[in-house]
Amino acid sequence: MENFRKESDLLGELNVPSNAYYGVQTQRAINNFKISGQLLSSYPHFIKGLALVKKAAAKTNYELGLLDEEMYFKIAETCDELFEGKLHDQFPIDMIQGGAGTSVNMNANEVIANRVLEKLGKNKGDYQYCSPNDHVNLSQSTNDAYPTSIKMALLQMNEILVKKVIEIVAAFRAKGEEFHDVIKMGRTQLQDAVPMTLGQEFEAFAANLEEDIEKLNNNAKLFVEINMGATAIGTGLNAPPGYAKLCAKNLAEISGYPVVSAPNLVEATPDTGSYVIYSSAMKRLAVKLSKICSDLRLLSSGPRAGFYEINLPPMQPGSSIMPGKVNPVIPEVVNQVCFKVFGNDLTVTFAAEAGQLQLNVMEPVLSHAIMENIHFLCNALDTLREKCVEGITANKEVCLNMVKHSIGIVTALNPYIGYKNSTEIAKEALESGKSVYNLVLEHGLLTQEKLDEILDPKNMLKPHKLV
Repeated sequence: MENFRKESDLLGELNVPSNAYYGVQTQRAINNFKISGQLLSSYPHFIKGLALVKKAAAKTNYELGLLDEEMYFKIAETCDELFEGKLHDQFPIDMIQGGAGTSVNMNANEVIANRVLEKLGKNKGDYQYCSPNDHVNLSQSTNDAYPTSIKMALLQMNEILVKKVIEIVAAFRAKGEEFHDVIKMGRTQLQDAVPMTLGQEFEAFAANLEEDIEKLNNNAKLFVEINMGATAIGTGLNAPPGYAKLCAKNLAEISGYPVVSAPNLVEATPDTGSYVIYSSAMKRLAVKLSKICSDLRLLSSGPRAGFYEINLPPMQPGSSIMPGKVNPVIPEVVNQVCFKVFGNDLTVTFAAEAGQLQLNVMEPVLSHAIMENIHFLCNALDTLREKCVEGITANKEVCLNMVKHSIGIVTALNPYIGYKNSTEIAKEALESGKSVYNLVLEHGLLTQEKLDEILDPKNMLKPHKLV
């Protein structure tokens, strides 16, 4: 027992490891919630968000005369340490838990309090000198400190996600430039359509994902509206007058984000609308990303019986029984990440809807789903860019031969020989195996000179004036 200290709470005494900075309520959460295996310490930006909120709260309490200068400075110093990445191993509780986030809030309160006690030369657990509740949690409730910390975490994490999207957009755009002269067949419904360039296809991938940068940033802006000072349900009980707006101002200065106090704290306390709309932006990104990965798998299919228009970097042997087989494992894993994002977005929807009256107690699973999605997407985007996109090469001759032998180029003849004649040529080409080019000449529909001009693939890549 010499390696433990006794702490007590509403339910009685409990042993806590003597060297732990967390306390009795965190220990109860450790004992009670063995659910996902993903701990609070797995999400460092969440801990940084807690540190920002606790520092802003301490500053506000100090400015309102509720904390003395020494206590404020010690709490602020400890919060800075947490923000710098120290003591993150002291947040060992599961991300999914009951209690509407109380365990997370108390974990932060206890770690900060015990670190302050250490700075004061006191023993851990001597809460008469610095209390998790009476000092660190002063003028707060889990119901305002916890969601505000989530929002501070998501603002930080969004910046990282957006950076990853920008990087993969640049990678696709670079490939678009590299493949600008690779003529290939475009397809609709997996059938030959009209010619294009591989460069146009990859530039379209870049443009498709680039749109989501603005969506993510715009939706993340909703996180700057916070409910600090609401305390339990939004009435501000146990918070001094002026606390809400002053705390928001202090948090804005400390975090660098344009934080504002919600105009209606009773409404803001149970509201989870900002999470729903941000999650939807991630789902939109994942839908697009998964479609692109499926396209890459199709375009690289083969090498003899598929499209084989591009080569993906070979990353590992593809079969335990088929020698020489190499699978598109990187697009495949990103597809699976996107499926996970879809599921987590549904979890966010259910959790947001489950709020009742003045509080949403499902915020732990909601926040975990969003943070997990950001984490997965960041890793997936890096993996796709580094291990796939940057190493893609084009099979230029394969692409050109498909264009030359495609029936789809007959579409370009519509304005010159009419839809009916074009249809008959396409049908005959399909049945006979002859080329569209030769059939048009056989039927005397166009001169060879005119036909060459019309069917030059380079003349079919953009709008042009009909002659």
